Amino acid sequence: MLLVIAALILGLAFIFSMLGLGGAMLYIPVFHWFGFNFKTVAIPTGLFLNGITALSAATYYLRQKMVDVKGGLPLVISSFIGAPVGAWVTRFVPTNTLIILFSIGMVVAGTKMILSSGKAEPKELLPFRTRALITAASGLFIGFIAGLLGIGGGFLFVPVLIAIGYPTKIAAATSSFVVVFSSFSGFMGHVAEGHFHLPLLIYTTIAVIIGSQIGARVMKERMKPKWIKQMFGILLIAVAIKLSWPYMSNILRR
Repeated sequence: MLLVIAALILGLAFIFSMLGLGGAMLYIPVFHWFGFNFKTVAIPTGLFLNGITALSAATYYLRQKMVDVKGGLPLVISSFIGAPVGAWVTRFVPTNTLIILFSIGMVVAGTKMILSSGKAEPKELLPFRTRALITAASGLFIGFIAGLLGIGGGFLFVPVLIAIGYPTKIAAATSSFVVVFSSFSGFMGHVAEGHFHLPLLIYTTIAVIIGSQIGARVMKERMKPKWIKQMFGILLIAVAIKLSWPYMSNILRR
């Protein structure tokens, strides 16, 4: 079973590294569908792999000079602070509630990406001080949500970066750099609670390193910004519906 999961994760890492995301939004449902506990295994493992995927892709993007390190630092610092707080709060939130919140976040992010896919690429960045204030405030909130739901926050980082003037590819590359820090910060919050599954972690870590390196190269050379946004949006909405449907059905039947 671990080999099957690893193969699926490799394919997802390939896709999400092109989007500037860690992939936890799909890693976590995959683990849950294969029977792993959502809160104690799926979320922390997803967070760790999120960080590995982002780190592997960001290493390539940094070498290609596609990452705005200075512009991403306010997001890095504030999300790094917010993520472990969100991870700690998971102990107080029921699993069903977490899954529904997780799904709502994916639908919102996916819809926004699809609607914005036809827009022209930004041509001018906001002044650095303004960008820093916006990204620092956004990062604190995104980091908290990322730690709470077991995601790296890239699905929110990318829209924020695009909104302040970054072209899609630069936003995706910079997001992958930021996601590394929020993911590992959130993961450490879960490890402190004893939440992880070592064999699953080893197999899937190898898979995401391979998949993300291939995906990063394809994104730089072949992907158009419009395609990136559309892929991202459709994927998130489809998984959100699949993941939340059993819980939403129970609510509607009451």
